Amino acid sequence: MTTLAVATGTVALYVDHRRDQARALAARVAEAFKAHGFDVISLPQGRGEPQLIVTVGGDGTLLRAARIAVERDVPILGINTGHLGFLTEFDEDDPRIDRLPDFLESGLLIEPRVALVAQYAGESHFALNDVVVRKGGVPRIVPFSLRLDDEEAAQVPADGVCIATPTGSTAYFLSAGGSIVSPRVDAFGIVPLLPHTLFSRPIIVPASSRIEIRCDVEPAHAHLECDGAAAAEIEPGETVVVHRHPRSVRFARAEPLRFFERLEEKLRWGVSIKERLR
Repeated sequence: MTTLAVATGTVALYVDHRRDQARALAARVAEAFKAHGFDVISLPQGRGEPQLIVTVGGDGTLLRAARIAVERDVPILGINTGHLGFLTEFDEDDPRIDRLPDFLESGLLIEPRVALVAQYAGESHFALNDVVVRKGGVPRIVPFSLRLDDEEAAQVPADGVCIATPTGSTAYFLSAGGSIVSPRVDAFGIVPLLPHTLFSRPIIVPASSRIEIRCDVEPAHAHLECDGAAAAEIEPGETVVVHRHPRSVRFARAEPLRFFERLEEKLRWGVSIKERLR
């Protein structure tokens, strides 16, 4: 794990402007950095070469900003003003927020996270969490064929297929029946969505894999979604190719992530249903 230590320069803010509390907290963060001599810009419109991107909002805000962070090869740090905040470093009531400039000057830890690229019709789409190919409006069963590298892997009758990074394994992938994957594991998870068979299970493949998904029904369209956002409509019989993004998303942290503590805190991992919510 590397560090980022910067005493002067530019910090970029990416804010969920729909929420009053996010705007207010972002203004506080901006003033703290300015008081330490940093320039502060607002993304996505702001221009400059920031040393750090700070998101203020929920996990969705961080996912949207991650695209910019990868393009600019800049570390990203999230402050949560949403409901869950699984990916963010601080919750909005964390007293360490006001010390962010000090953390940056003394050194933030940098944790790389693998990301995905989905290629279709000559265009590439970024995803930090997951890529989903799901059937369109047809009411019947749709077979999806799955190819891994040079091998036909499966043909699954389902509503779709989800490919997730370890970062995304605790999101939609988990709700679809996938495994929790530690962010230290260099792998992707693949899970069918509502499979019409008893013998379809999630699989874990190396992050070096080239994954091809095709909807094998001639009149049926499918939809491509990246991190929950619509990316493209897929023509019948066409293939989506998914593989590792050439750059990692670099998470900036004040201290090392304790992944299983985060699972317990945010997702109630290992906590009895009889225990009163704290």
